[in-house]
Order: sequence, then structure tokens, then C-alpha cells
Amino acid sequence: MAKLSAPARRALENAGITTLEALSAWSAEKLLALHGIGPSTIPRLEAAFSEAGLKWVGR
Repeated sequence: MAKLSAPARRALENAGITTLEALSAWSAEKLLALHGIGPSTIPRLEAAFSEAGLKWVGR
């Protein structure tokens, strides 16, 4: 998740999300409700899942 903007990383950390595994339970809609997460963050997260060989169940 290092490729995310600083506000997006802080938003995830403040929500207790520090790993892709923790993130996988969140839907894109729920993430977009967090302050600091914008529409451009979602494709970056999808790419992070793909690079890690994981599937985002929240999507």
C-alpha cells in the first residue's frame, strides 16, 4: 500500500487497516466514505491486490 497517497494511507491506518488482508473485508463504497480516500485510490488498491496475487472480495 506504499503507492497510495499519504492521506489515503492515514485514512486506512486510522480505520485499523494496515494489511491487504484487513482491507479485503471492506467494500469500495465503504472505503470511499473515509476521509482521505478518493476515487483514484480504488484502482491503486486493485493494483496492489493484483500485484500481491490476491483477490479483493470487497469489490
